[in-house]
Amino acid sequence: MSLALHFGRYGYRIITALLRNDGWQLNHKRVERIWRREGLKVPQKQPKRRRLWLNDGDCIRKRPQYRNHVWAYDFVMDRTHDGKRFRMLTIIDEYTRECLTI
Repeated sequence: MSLALHFGRYGYRIITALLRNDGWQLNHKRVERIWRREGLKVPQKQPKRRRLWLNDGDCIRKRPQYRNHVWAYDFVMDRTHDGKRFRMLTIIDEYTRECLTI
């Protein structure tokens, strides 16, 4: 338990290897059983922010500085009462966080 608190990003397999290096004789199944019983989980990694590539080869992600400077778009899907799908294109102004159109 103290190893899991000290090494927060390590999973039960790496903790098993650390315990074996310290002289404990155990297998990974036992450590996994204790790991689950204690309710330990490895936190998910945060996804990397992808850069927006511009036509001139520059890799700068534009930050909105004023109204209508940077827009974002995304498709949103929903279903009607009878189960048919429909998709909507949403366009958002990133500075004001206002939905310009759907």
